[in-house]
Amino acid sequence: MKLMITGGAGFIGSALIRYLISETDLHILNVDKLTYAGNLESLPGISSNPHYVFEQADICDAAKMQSLFKTHQPDAVMHLAAESHVDRSIDGPGAFIQTNIVGTYTLLQAARAYWETLPSEKKEAFRFHHISTDEVFGSLGEEGLFLETSPYQPNSPYAASKSSSDHLLRAWHHTYGLPILITNCSNNYGPYQFPEKLIPLMILNAKAGLPLPVYGRGQHVRDWLYVDDHVRALYRVLTKGQIGETYNIGGNNEMSNLGVVETLCTLMDELLPSARPYKDLIQFVGDRPGHDLRYAIDASKIEKTLGWQPTETFKSGLRKTVQWYLGASLWCEHVLEGNYQGERLGVASNP
Repeated sequence: MKLMITGGAGFIGSALIRYLISETDLHILNVDKLTYAGNLESLPGISSNPHYVFEQADICDAAKMQSLFKTHQPDAVMHLAAESHVDRSIDGPGAFIQTNIVGTYTLLQAARAYWETLPSEKKEAFRFHHISTDEVFGSLGEEGLFLETSPYQPNSPYAASKSSSDHLLRAWHHTYGLPILITNCSNNYGPYQFPEKLIPLMILNAKAGLPLPVYGRGQHVRDWLYVDDHVRALYRVLTKGQIGETYNIGGNNEMSNLGVVETLCTLMDELLPSARPYKDLIQFVGDRPGHDLRYAIDASKIEKTLGWQPTETFKSGLRKTVQWYLGASLWCEHVLEGNYQGERLGVASNP
């Protein structure tokens, strides 16, 4: 089986490729533009694998996408290429519209044109799996969970762009018959995550003795999903999921942002003791504009129908994550040599 993965040099995409190369005999085509968050160093030892090919390309480039389908003839697509950071979408929403909406449209058109030329057996087996987010559903109150049937109520430019891409998938399935799958996941964390996201930023700031900025009073709640659990779920959906269906993927680990940072500080006290408790570095800062209060996923559908469930608790996954970052100084140094040095993003509430 030949599988095209877009965004395979990103955080979740690289974890997916590492898993597939290790656990399957699939032939992988990694298509990545290598923007600031794309990093081939997140795929150690894989470039020489005979089952792996890398193509640096922009999913908005229609001619290039058509060429890749023609040349590599994939049996399935897993689409992870996306602008993904809410704060960046506040500062510069245009890139999110372009990549997440126009790019998804361009890729869908190329996939459809290719799929329509396939012989019947290959056409029936083809899959286009789009990896999305729970942020499309908006903000929950203190109770309740996001279901696959929850209405879309995106509140950030990022969430709106991912909502749009989800709707494009549904339209291409219902209008053209393209065999699609959609997954909406909760907050991922784990090794190789770009350090503008909460957990790696806190680890690296703590290690450097820098303030640990927590938005508002830190009461915003997220469901945390260890990335290795997520990629197992993605492969299960690709191979076992029902065409046209959406599957929510969650970690069953709700925690406030302040709780995350405090738990991380306790781990840092154990793994890298310093002269004073790391909690002393916590600093409350102005909240993100339009910050959603709570996300929480009901993952019972994928558990009941496909037999997947997470294996990591938040504490076990966080310990693995902290240990990895503390031992990955070279990777972190190379990432922070780019155009992001840990500064606050997403403070502009007006254009």
